[in-house]
Amino acid sequence: MDARLTHGTSGGLEQVVIGLAAGLSGLTDGDEEYLFLLGPDGGEWLRPYLGRNCRAIAAPQPSAMGPRARLAAAIPWAARVYGAAHDVVVGPSVSLSDGRAEACGADVVHLTHQEGFVTRIPSIYHPHDLQHVHLPQFFTRRQRRRRDVLFRTLAARASLVAVGSSWVKGDVERHLGVPGDKVAVIPLAPVIGHYPRPAAEAIDRVRAKLDLPGQFALYPAQTWPHKNHVRLLDALALLRDAGGAEIPLVASGHLNVFHAEIAAHARRLGLQRVRFVGFVSPEELRALYALARCVVIPSLFEAGSFPLWEAFDSGVPAACSTVTSLPRQAGDAAVLFDPRDTQAMASAIRRVWEDEALRASLVARGRARLAHFSWDRTARLFRAHYRRIAGRQLSEHDQALLAEAPLM
Repeated sequence: MDARLTHGTSGGLEQVVIGLAAGLSGLTDGDEEYLFLLGPDGGEWLRPYLGRNCRAIAAPQPSAMGPRARLAAAIPWAARVYGAAHDVVVGPSVSLSDGRAEACGADVVHLTHQEGFVTRIPSIYHPHDLQHVHLPQFFTRRQRRRRDVLFRTLAARASLVAVGSSWVKGDVERHLGVPGDKVAVIPLAPVIGHYPRPAAEAIDRVRAKLDLPGQFALYPAQTWPHKNHVRLLDALALLRDAGGAEIPLVASGHLNVFHAEIAAHARRLGLQRVRFVGFVSPEELRALYALARCVVIPSLFEAGSFPLWEAFDSGVPAACSTVTSLPRQAGDAAVLFDPRDTQAMASAIRRVWEDEALRASLVARGRARLAHFSWDRTARLFRAHYRRIAGRQLSEHDQALLAEAPLM
């Protein structure tokens, strides 16, 4: 498993790896061992979720790295400049394996995120989404070109391309030219249930530490432009200006370079009750859901929404965008709105905020919807594919899982 991620800045990709680790660790009816290739940060964020059938493989020491890898570890900005110049002169390239998977004798490599690597070992590639195709304005020309080369190369070399929904499957087939029988829909699930459950005292500490209001709407998302924080602020201002009280918003998630523009927009609108609390710990995230009155997901593009799963799992009602695979993920368990229509977004937020009966109904429907999804099922489905690709004998349960129609 490719777990070479930077803790706190990788968003949902980190949750995918944690969920996979937790799910595979629970599989005690097989003899497989699952190896997780860690990044330079040591992977302390992942280790609590690794069971006895899992093993962490540390990153190579700088002396064993190539010159570009050593540069990236020592001077990240210089590595980015080097990479940009290389792409202009030579063209984008895809990284080669650092040799750890081959040295361990792995039968299959699962490239769990877009930034995979080339290996001679049979692989599963997880591109997650093709946002750069649909929202090119959020990427530089170099980024679009690099993503196109990376995605096409790794998808073509993979034995299987794994995606989270039927919508993404169709997108990958159309835009990457991958045959349909090589793309498998393997829905993900909420990870929050695997995080430590905070006691009442811990929840109170989080409220005090983050200076949270008594009631608030929650939006957990890194501040990328496609997460649509700006229109969410517009919707909150619209509700306030229509004569209602300003609904407090708490936004968690890594504050990247676009956060400054979002914060400036909040100031221009005169919104006084918006708090960006940054990246939070797993326990703090559970506390935020325990305290939230509702969750709002206004994203312009998603392969699937972890905050929506988390809202269902935490018993919090949600208002959610209608883009990509989200309507199918939500089913009848969320109030849906067009994320480009500020008025529609405001109306959805108002309904969920004010209607107590609706909130109770959404919570019940969310729990019913979530009953079909778990990391145990996802891990078993991945294991069936690992066994098939490695040429191992499939159990009857493996065969049944592989034959099932996609849940999303």
